Amino acid sequence: MKQCIFVCLALILFGNIFAQDTTVIFENQKITLPEAFVHNNMDYLSILRRIKNDTTFYKAFRNLHIIEFSSYNNIRILNRDASTKASWYSKTIQHRRNGCRTMESMEQQTTGDFFNRKGNYNYTTGEMYASIFLTKGQVCGEDNIVTGKTFNASGKSGIAKHIEQLKMLFFNPGKKIPGIPFIGNKLDLYDDRAHKLYDYQLQFTDYKGSFAYVFTIKPKEDLGFFKSDDIVVNEMTTWFDYKTLEVLARNYVLSYNAGVYDFDVNMQVEMTRVGELLVPQTLRYKGNFDVIFKKRERGEFTATLFDFKR
Repeated sequence: MKQCIFVCLALILFGNIFAQDTTVIFENQKITLPEAFVHNNMDYLSILRRIKNDTTFYKAFRNLHIIEFSSYNNIRILNRDASTKASWYSKTIQHRRNGCRTMESMEQQTTGDFFNRKGNYNYTTGEMYASIFLTKGQVCGEDNIVTGKTFNASGKSGIAKHIEQLKMLFFNPGKKIPGIPFIGNKLDLYDDRAHKLYDYQLQFTDYKGSFAYVFTIKPKEDLGFFKSDDIVVNEMTTWFDYKTLEVLARNYVLSYNAGVYDFDVNMQVEMTRVGELLVPQTLRYKGNFDVIFKKRERGEFTATLFDFKR
């Protein structure tokens, strides 16, 4: 462990001056690593395997079901010129008692047609936000277990199916999503097709005063028109705690135009710790999507979570 820390410090302090990159093969994929990872006998294969099979990102959001927290919720629906068409700002507090959680709204401001007359969301962006961060009524019997948990849009239709697919895209970026025409398989960043399209790089870096692995996936350069048409993930960068390999932060940019629909989404997530639990602290989203028979929707939101209590 001391040897590992020494190598990591050297990489951070001297960067590209002394560090050189090398390429290794991991499950038929070429991964770019600092040469020091290999020469100092670091178990980079185990690190890569845990990164590929990571569940800590999803579990961090599941942890929100078993704790109390406050949240500033800021959602905007935009016009083409980026002016505000509709918006909702609120402060909410999630309470948890006797295995059940409820949510209290402390303040809120609404503009435009963000809600309909029945108080429901007029926009998919609002629906998606609520399904991740907000609680309606009393919800009981939840846990934070992720083993064996899977998202499934089968049996759902309309907005419910669309929201489930968006959550699959959000919580499992880089994994296949069934039921989305034209791109379901193109989302997989780890199959044989993907390694011909993307570059993968693992580095060691400073993250907010501590050490972290940073794993970046980007499309290869000069793919040509037909190859680039297979690209859905424009970039995904994830920071992992160097001791636990838990996700500290993740940024990803996704876009695709299938003719009958298109989307362009940018998301940034930062985590924090509440005792032994990892939880999301800040999430920023900006999306532009168009689905056939529906109006184009441009939306953005920021979720700021704080005052966590076990």
